[in-house]
Amino acid sequence: MSEARLTSLALESPPRTIAVRVRESKGDGGKPGLVWLGGFKSDMKGTKAAALDGWAEAQGRACLRYDYSGHGESSGEFTEGTIGRWLAESVAVYRAFAKGPQVLVGSSMGGWLALLLVRELRKQPAAQVAGMVLLAPAVDFTEELMWKAFSDDIKKQIETTGRWLRPSQYEAPYPITKTLIEDGRHHLLMGGLIETGCPVHILQGVQDPDVPFAHVQRLMSHFASDDVVLTLIKDGDHRLSRPEDIERLLNAVAAF
Repeated sequence: MSEARLTSLALESPPRTIAVRVRESKGDGGKPGLVWLGGFKSDMKGTKAAALDGWAEAQGRACLRYDYSGHGESSGEFTEGTIGRWLAESVAVYRAFAKGPQVLVGSSMGGWLALLLVRELRKQPAAQVAGMVLLAPAVDFTEELMWKAFSDDIKKQIETTGRWLRPSQYEAPYPITKTLIEDGRHHLLMGGLIETGCPVHILQGVQDPDVPFAHVQRLMSHFASDDVVLTLIKDGDHRLSRPEDIERLLNAVAAF
């Protein structure tokens, strides 16, 4: 497998550099390119992202990956990140590097950002999204899966100190900031209808402790008239990184 081209995109207000890996299409270029949107505190070198890029190379398809600010190879502090900032970075990367129709592939928080991104792109008809594949999409997670689930003590700590260290089964505790919670409220989607203008395939583990499948079932009811397929993986967890999960992901992408 050859390495995708590593480049970067400089953004202002505040100044930060977004690391981007670009794989150009080969052959006739008839199939849509792929855009990977990673999860909260994940990076573009993760198992699923690397597998998607490897598959794209084998298929001769374009693949675009990048790290949000405060993640992976990009600059910036994680604690300064918000949904609005990471969405703005996603829009900027897409406009700078995506060529022709694309399939948005979003994991966890990346699923929320993918839906926000397609809403922005639909304002410009020239930007074509051929489809979306969402893995355990954590739509509205700052409010629905964090704030509403926090105890009064945790909420008070966030309100008074500006942050709370959240335990993680994957790594050391990480900060949840007041700014992240408050900014997230400006980007909530599950208070109305969601229109993507393209087919959507959602993969969701029933054993997911972070994004319960009941949350995703509720999300399904908010899609307007789009063709949406939900695949429940009975023994699947949140990461969906096992070989059989990767196969499901690639099969879903291959359908576009």
